[in-house]
Parts: sequence; C-alpha cells; structure tokens
Amino acid sequence: MVILIKAAQLILSLSILVIIHEFGHFIFSKAFKCRVEKFYLFFDPWFSLFKFKKGDTEYGIGWLPLGGYVKISGMIDESMDKEQMKLPAEPWEFRSKPSWQRLIIMIGGVLFNLILAVILYSAVLFVWGEQYLPTKNVKYGIAVSETGKELGLRNGDKIISLDGKEVEDFNKIVSVLILNGAKTIEVKRNEETVIVPVKNEIIPKLLNDRHLIDLRIPFACKVIGFGKDSPARDAGLEIGDEIQTINGFAFEFYDQFADTLAASKGKTISVSIKRGGVDKTVPVKIGVSGMLGIQRENNIVGIFDFKTIHYGFFESIPAGISKGYHAIGNYLKQFKLLFAPETKAYESLGGFIAIGNIFPSIWDWESFWNLTAFLSIILAVMNILPIPALDGGHVLFLLFEIITGRKPSDKFLEYAQIVGMIILFSLLIYANGNDFWKWYQGKF
Repeated sequence: MVILIKAAQLILSLSILVIIHEFGHFIFSKAFKCRVEKFYLFFDPWFSLFKFKKGDTEYGIGWLPLGGYVKISGMIDESMDKEQMKLPAEPWEFRSKPSWQRLIIMIGGVLFNLILAVILYSAVLFVWGEQYLPTKNVKYGIAVSETGKELGLRNGDKIISLDGKEVEDFNKIVSVLILNGAKTIEVKRNEETVIVPVKNEIIPKLLNDRHLIDLRIPFACKVIGFGKDSPARDAGLEIGDEIQTINGFAFEFYDQFADTLAASKGKTISVSIKRGGVDKTVPVKIGVSGMLGIQRENNIVGIFDFKTIHYGFFESIPAGISKGYHAIGNYLKQFKLLFAPETKAYESLGGFIAIGNIFPSIWDWESFWNLTAFLSIILAVMNILPIPALDGGHVLFLLFEIITGRKPSDKFLEYAQIVGMIILFSLLIYANGNDFWKWYQGKF
C-alpha cells in the first residue's frame, strides 16, 4: 500500500508538471500564431492511450510515462520529422517566425514551471503556514549515524553553528552543511564547546546518508505495526505492546535502544514488554539487520517546541517568491556538486524510484504540493540546461542566431538533436540504474 501511495503521488505530481510545462510552450506558440500539431502527456510511440482533435491540434495521453511534448509545425524536435523540414516554410511554422518569438516559445515551459512553483509555495504558506523546529529548541541534542560519528559528532551533541553562523531551522542543517561547504561544526557536548572539522574526504558519505543527523528523542516504543521481515512478530510481539527494557536495561533515549539492537546481531535478547497492563518477557532472535522489524508510534510535536508562522494572502505571495528563489539556489548548489569529482555526488544521482521515495508514505496534501513545487523548479532548471533536445539547447542556438545573425543549418540541428537525445537517455539509464542498485542493496 505504501508503494502504491508513493507511486500515485509521483504520477500525479509529474503529470501536473509536464502539462504545465508543455502548456507554456503551447500558449506562446498560439500567441505567435504557430500551428501546434500535437499536445501530449507522456510519449506515444506507435500508439496512444487516448486522443482527440480540436482545430489543428491533436490532444492525447501516451503510454510511455517519460515526460510529454508539444509538436510545433516547422520545428526540429524529438519527433525528428525531417520530411516537413524539406518543404518551403509556411507562415504558421516555427521556423518562419522571428528569432525573438521562437526564443520566447522555447523558454515558455521553463517560465511556466517557475510560475507554478511560486504559486504552489504561496498557496501552501497561505493555507498551512510554515512550521519548523528551531535549532535552539532541540533540547536533547542530536542522534547521529555511523557516518556522523566518523565525521566527529556524537549522540547528544547540541549544534550551535556552522562556520560560526547559526542555522535557525534544524531540518536545514544537513543541506547547509553540504551545499554551503561548511568547514566546521560548533557543538555543545557535556557542557563544553567543541569544534568539529568537516574534512573533504567524508563529503561523499554525507551525500548518501539519509540519517546523518536526527533528533534525539526520549525512549518510548509502542508497537503499531511490523515490517516485512520482523523478528519481533516472529517471537510473538503484538500491535499495542510497549517495549520496556532489553536484557534488563532501560533506555533514556531511542538511539540507545537502536545501538543496543545493532550490537545484538545474531543474538537472542530478552525483551520486556507491557501488554494490556501486564508485564511480560519475550526472547527475540535478532537477525543480521540488527533491528526488531517494528513500526513504532512516533509523535515529536508534543516533545519539542515547534515554531509556526502564519501568512495572510498578500503576505504569502512575496514569501512564496522568496521560498522559490532559495529553492532554485539550493538546487543549483546540488547540481554544482555533480561536477566536483571529489564529492562523488554522481553516485547519489537517482531516477524515478528516488523521486517517488521523497513523497510521504501517507497522502498529505501539504507535503504533496510542497514537493510538487520543488520538482517544478527541478524540471525548470534541468530543461534550461544547454543540452540539445532540451529547451536550453534550442535557446542556446537561438541566442547564437540573435547575436551572430546566422541561423544554424537544419542538418546541424538534426544532428544536435540526436546527440542530445543520446545524452538524455544515457543519463536516464544511469540514474534509474542507480535506483535499482540501491534497491538491490536494501537502501530504499
């Protein structure tokens, strides 16, 4: 069920983004009196799932969910319609329009994705406001992964600053650490101030660790479900059981409980539970995962003091623009990491599984629209890259034409389109191959 919910959110989100993107091209094409032959959600090689024609345009849904397209008359695009290009240019064709009009048509998709992101961010802020946990309110400190410990952090550390600057929102600490290239982390540890240096060689591990820094929370473990492989369920634990101790040891914080389980791989432990007000002890054989295989009740809202900001309608608009601006900046920083060999950021490149996995396991509209806004920004940035077959490739050639007064030949554009499509399909295969490899390794 979780997979279906995530998949449904992914498909709906990408469908919205593709339609809006292609509508940007469509509306400017119509404005400059270009004929649009097709407007499709998803690709339709050989056949389509649904289609109808209105005026000169065929609207439809393809069967290959890798994006969408508008086919504009007189334009070399992914359809590679060479026959049309051999005929004399007609007034309604893309190639017969002034270069500045063609430029606007090509940036229309990116422009509409950016506008959509701002609208969605503004709407979310207006409807739900903005809630976050101030770093200063993380009263029990942090719980860190093995990578975090290798970095030099410890469970219970309270983060003060990165490179001497306080990070107001606790959930932004990891992104600021990685994207801004912080060199030092200042923490409070056992009433002492400690400076933790961030060494370049550990950056690749930070990029691939989803649990680098978590909240340290008081121990409370009420079972509300079980995983696919669950030693706890096999041993007889039931939903509603409250775990009290392991091998007679009680825990103050949940990370202590998790560390004890991790150290018990392959061993049988004694789990003390409370069931219906009655204490009971159950022997549990821990497997190689070092986990009980349970889902626990987890509500941190009542434990920590969150801060909520409410926005009126007119306040939400500039706030949405600001949020979109910072999202673009952060994504460009992430993109920059791909070209820094020492970070090995290319290893974290993901495809559809990785994108789908960022959606929550339950349908939450606030998260859905926030993530759709961010994906809209990603789509805009990716499409404006100067790669042939993307909007940015067409924009690059149009700028060349505007500056030099010379239009690239149709043959050159055809070859450039082929090269661009090879690059894109290679990236698509690599990113989704990464997903399947991580899935095989159990990282999803």
